[in-house]
Amino acid sequence: MKFQIVSDSSCDLSEEFAEKSQITLVSFYVSFDGNTYEKEGKELQIPQFYQKMAENPNLFPKTSMPSVQDYMDAFLPLVQKQIPVLCICLNAKFSGSMQSALNAREEILEEYPQAQIHVMNSRLVTVLQGQFVEEAILLRDKGYSLKEAVSLLEDIRDTGYIFFTTKDLSYLEHGGRIGKAAALAGTILNVKPILAYYQQELLPLGFSRGRKKSLKKLFDLFVNYLKENAITPKEYRIVTGYGYDLSEYHSFSAQLWELLKKEGFSIEKQEDHFIGATIGVHTGPYPIGIGVLKRCLPE
Repeated sequence: MKFQIVSDSSCDLSEEFAEKSQITLVSFYVSFDGNTYEKEGKELQIPQFYQKMAENPNLFPKTSMPSVQDYMDAFLPLVQKQIPVLCICLNAKFSGSMQSALNAREEILEEYPQAQIHVMNSRLVTVLQGQFVEEAILLRDKGYSLKEAVSLLEDIRDTGYIFFTTKDLSYLEHGGRIGKAAALAGTILNVKPILAYYQQELLPLGFSRGRKKSLKKLFDLFVNYLKENAITPKEYRIVTGYGYDLSEYHSFSAQLWELLKKEGFSIEKQEDHFIGATIGVHTGPYPIGIGVLKRCLPE
């Protein structure tokens, strides 16, 4: 019997994609006032989330992890049909989502001791977690067992690398990612940070004066990384993520894919997704990023 896939919503895959791919998304919660919490992707759509941030620059939303009950509600219908479950969670260093899933698993095993539920730390974030989930979907649809899929997925989860930038340092400062003095100086000088996420760590790569230069630096860093590591689209997924400004993103995306083509990277399918609330609360409404993740099975 095919296993089925559950993921928390930090994978930044849409509900439409989830329905089409027959996976279950368990929502994080988002609050703008600390009292009212809405389910990401269900009660609060990501474009609305970013619009509210853009229109209220002094508003700093928060996210809250899914509850144990949320995961039980996702697992039980599958367990009752004796379907094996693979649950993929946001990097456990950044959230208690995985612990909620593990607690739900323990409760279900008390009543259904034969249930097969594997809770997996993706070690990834945002659109790369989404690509990781898509790899799991491919393995499921090719007939791999739960055990086989887990083994293959474990081999690729530390290969993910994201390069990203944002316009406003105040959100990084508010979340404790940079100091107040650095945020103030950066704002005055119109400096934009270039950051990376690799092997569960957030890495500062430098700063650029102005948005245009920061995006150019993002291109350069990314292409150099591809060349230095001999990365090819047949062996790696390449994905972009964006926030509120779709016009800016479309220009960025067109330049990126054209640049990759000139550099000899033949990419047939462009993968692009909204960067969701779990990262958006730290970046503000204008994040843009590029990521790579190794495929379980080369094309």
